[in-house]
Amino acid sequence: MDFRIATRADVPAVLDLLADDDITRERGYGTVPEKVDAAVWAAFEAIDADDRNELIVAVEGDEVVGTCQLTFIPGLSRGGGERMLIEAVRIHSGRRGEGLGGELIRWTVARARERGCRIAQLTTDKRRTDAHRFYARLGFEASHEGFKMAL
Repeated sequence: MDFRIATRADVPAVLDLLADDDITRERGYGTVPEKVDAAVWAAFEAIDADDRNELIVAVEGDEVVGTCQLTFIPGLSRGGGERMLIEAVRIHSGRRGEGLGGELIRWTVARARERGCRIAQLTTDKRRTDAHRFYARLGFEASHEGFKMAL
């Protein structure tokens, strides 16, 4: 499996991965429109233009089988070191359980180390108990309580 920064051509496949999820469907984002809307293209363009954001795709052959978004956050804590936030992790539903998610997350951690980050962090929905076990096996600790507010 190869990992790379997504291109505009990858966006429809990434949207399919993001939509293929029960919790996403509950939130009302489980259907990918036939035509990608302007807000999505604007978001992609903003990510692509920002050197602190990377939309990553995991590719096997010609198929996008996984994705995540990395955001590198500067901060004064931890001696001024950057932190990497991992978001929107998805593996194609037909390919889960094959170890691809572990490969993707290990790659992201290596990417954080390359950039000199001092910490990698992520959030996952409290209902995703399998994901909690998955991230713990990879060395992540549930050390903080997170809060979000939908706007």
